[in-house]
Amino acid sequence: MPIPAQGHLVTTVRSTQTVTVVIDGEVVARSTRPVVLHETGLPIRYYLPPDDVELTRFKPTDTHTTCPFKGEASYWTYLGNGGTGPRADVAWAYPEPIDSVPDIAGLLCFYDTVATVTVEGEPPAPSA
Repeated sequence: MPIPAQGHLVTTVRSTQTVTVVIDGEVVARSTRPVVLHETGLPIRYYLPPDDVELTRFKPTDTHTTCPFKGEASYWTYLGNGGTGPRADVAWAYPEPIDSVPDIAGLLCFYDTVATVTVEGEPPAPSA
């Protein structure tokens, strides 16, 4: 659903693409049911259901941020894989996003500066 505000637009679309997330060589998530989020001025983000994420490899943190277009985000730290140390606040979610982006409620997304996010398959058609 589009959210126009002063030239800013956020849209989400459900997808069947395969999204794989790797941190420090470890596959920490794989999903065939991401929600793809497009936001003005930002890279495409893939929000994944918690059931498709190895949550035992993460710990919730006290970090919270607020986005006027999505709501309040909560963060998770990657605990490491034995060979690497923890990576703070590498994943986030909007447990209760604002009404205009309900599709991302509770889904996790990863910073591509720490995680390698690969996507296979055809992108979903944009919603009208």
